[in-house]
Amino acid sequence: QVALVESGGGLVQAGGSLRLSCAASGGTFSRYDMGWFRQAPGKEREFVAVIRWIGTGTYYADFVKGRFTVSRDNAKNTVYLQMNSLKPEDTAVYYCAARGTVRLSYRAHEYDYWGQGTQVTVSS
Repeated sequence: QVALVESGGGLVQAGGSLRLSCAASGGTFSRYDMGWFRQAPGKEREFVAVIRWIGTGTYYADFVKGRFTVSRDNAKNTVYLQMNSLKPEDTAVYYCAARGTVRLSYRAHEYDYWGQGTQVTVSS
């Protein structure tokens, strides 16, 4: 069983930056793909980024490419999402999730463990 706790959300003006953190406990962190998803009011949860445990490759949704960077520190059991050039449409609850298989997935329902989420609000 893996427990995930996100932090770092908040209110920022458009064009600003935030760094989200997700601390994991209770499992072998280095063996999990770590994904970030977000959910805006009235919308479905959507994929944002993932960093793999095999080779630490990174993958992004098109709408964040060039603005967001996902990274991980296996020694600290933590994954990060650096968000730059934020836009009002980035406003959402951001969740981290863990997936413990070798096949890459962008689908929320294929992730095994979830954090409670952290609110990001971008004002115009």
